[in-house]
Amino acid sequence: MKSTIRLAALALTLTAAAAFAQDKVSFATNWKAQAAHGGFYQAVADGTYKKFGLDVTLVQGGPQVNNRPLLPAGRIDFLMTGNLLHSFDNVKNGVPTVVVAAMFQKDPQALIAHPGQGYESFAKLKDAPLALIAKDGQFSWWQWLKVTHGFKDEVLKPYNYNLGPFLANPKAIQQGYSVAEPIYVENQGKFKPVVHLLADHGFSTYSTVIEARTDTVRDKPQLVQRFVDASILGWVNYLYGDRKAANAMMIKENPEMTEAEIEASVALMKQQGIVDSGEALRNGIGAMSAERIQDFYAQMVKAGLYKPGEVDLAQVATLQFVNKKVGMDVKAKLGGR
Repeated sequence: MKSTIRLAALALTLTAAAAFAQDKVSFATNWKAQAAHGGFYQAVADGTYKKFGLDVTLVQGGPQVNNRPLLPAGRIDFLMTGNLLHSFDNVKNGVPTVVVAAMFQKDPQALIAHPGQGYESFAKLKDAPLALIAKDGQFSWWQWLKVTHGFKDEVLKPYNYNLGPFLANPKAIQQGYSVAEPIYVENQGKFKPVVHLLADHGFSTYSTVIEARTDTVRDKPQLVQRFVDASILGWVNYLYGDRKAANAMMIKENPEMTEAEIEASVALMKQQGIVDSGEALRNGIGAMSAERIQDFYAQMVKAGLYKPGEVDLAQVATLQFVNKKVGMDVKAKLGGR
């Protein structure tokens, strides 16, 4: 019965979308095309956005590209943001944006170590004599690691996105995107690194969140709902269906990627429960809760990144577009677990 109701609701959404001309929508990502963006490319490649009445243009990010100012300036309609810290900052600074969905239940931020050095235990990482951490990490989640897990600034050196220093020092640890750097380490260093997701040790932020302008949410809620629903279905089909067309599209946009790297990254996303775990297992991909947002903010206050009450959490995200179990029936048909 519940499945029938969900299908009926989806049919109504699609009927409503069909009643409109294709709405042009621009969605900017935070880096070059890669597997961590796969669900969005899937929704373009397999026509899901089109079925929802959307003509979606994906705008790549990259090392010399900052797409964040484009959203409040009205030059794009939706933005992929790394995690809730960006959203907290927006509210703190009066930037009129709001999170409408969280595609990743776990932030892929990780600490990576050499095997056989005693770092198989997360608690031992704080004893490493060298920690290669980029400046933005030093001023954000590293502060949380110090307060919560006892890490020390004395071992810090900047990570410049070059694996050389890490590979040359077996006692070193470094930051990494858990669905990317481990692949590069294995390719270059010829060993499987030890990978510790910060999310598995209390860093409770959502990641790959979708932000919209507050006026878009207020004035065009149906448009937002269609984009969120179609993106969720894109992720379901990317993870559990045929993703060849989406992969080809990403490789065309980012020739540095290979099919093998993308598939290895997808395997890690599944293994680590990056997209489909926790709340997503109950309420569908994209799920969020006010309690978890509050928990993460409390941790960041404890870490000294914010003051109590400095951010109005009611303005950070809206739950009106998620937690509707969208795509769970499709996942079941595709054999997803």
